[in-house]
Amino acid sequence: MARVYNWQIAREMSYWYPESRPKRQFAAVFDVNKCIACQTCTLACKTTWTSGRGQEYMLWNNVETKPYGFYPLAWDVKLLAMLNGQRWKGARYEGATIFESAPAAERVLGWRPTAADYAYPNVGEDDCAGEINRGAAMTLPHASWFFYLARICNHCTYPACLAACPRGAVYKRPEDGIVLVDQSRCRGYQECVKACPYKKVFFNPMSGVSEKCIACYPKLEQGLQPQCFVNCIGKIRLAGWISTPDKARPENPVDYLVHVRKVALPLFPQFGLEPNVYYIPPVHVPLRFLEQMFGPGAADAVRVYRAAAEDADLSGLLCLFGSTEALLARWRRHGAAVSGYDESGRELVRVPLSEPILVRAAYDERRRIARTNCP
Repeated sequence: MARVYNWQIAREMSYWYPESRPKRQFAAVFDVNKCIACQTCTLACKTTWTSGRGQEYMLWNNVETKPYGFYPLAWDVKLLAMLNGQRWKGARYEGATIFESAPAAERVLGWRPTAADYAYPNVGEDDCAGEINRGAAMTLPHASWFFYLARICNHCTYPACLAACPRGAVYKRPEDGIVLVDQSRCRGYQECVKACPYKKVFFNPMSGVSEKCIACYPKLEQGLQPQCFVNCIGKIRLAGWISTPDKARPENPVDYLVHVRKVALPLFPQFGLEPNVYYIPPVHVPLRFLEQMFGPGAADAVRVYRAAAEDADLSGLLCLFGSTEALLARWRRHGAAVSGYDESGRELVRVPLSEPILVRAAYDERRRIARTNCP
């Protein structure tokens, strides 16, 4: 196995292939605090990509209620148990990744879901940790909590599906880092399904090949964000490109959130894949749970996010989420407004940091009428 550097765990690790980063890497940031689990993203993806035979159970995008929601069942807790605990020393991960924990004759530590594991896409929906029997005071953090976790393929820098495929059918596009399956080479061994720790590769029993999220790359090639992003009701998503920490550019929206402010974190970085979908953690969840899910930077990320109201730059950038269908390569704040630009520097959208508020009197003296539910 080769030795590669994974900046999310701050060390070198073993991987099946030598390090080879694309010209640029597709990435995304999801603000968990704004997700309402309306599943509009799920339906947008489903109607676009997985409405065919053999795809009935496939959800390339799904939204889970944590801590008890999973699709497929227990996808994360099963692997966490197999890793037998994780050890962090500051920002450095001292434990073994799923590549370094692989048993003899295996490339990746993993497990293959059964049909029953895919039978309950909404299991645990709105189930909270703890109980609320007679009401509860609103204090943060509190013992009874849940949050919604929207998930797509992470288009990892070191994909487990790619490492595990004996046919070389899984590959990363050199132009944008999107992970795809060459179905002409796939023979349906399902090693990719077994290897992916996020369980975002699916086997089609009708065609006999694997399928997965393609990040709507036909839209990306036109400078547009994926379907699940532009259809998001809560405006929790922002797609773009990410640099390595040493090349981070503050004018790049994703770089700013991930590298500069460190408010957006990877999902289970200890797995070792260097995933490229980042999450702003929920502010009301116990820290130990967040650290297990997002790594040791969770406490600082929550602190920065909760102070965003006093940070015009951060709050301004958050206003750009869901503001346009176009991919934003750059951003800049101008006083009380924030703008997003394409790669050529052309302004695509400008959003105010606050909207004007007009409070109308309950009684109109001139018309001598009470205003009730007036628009």
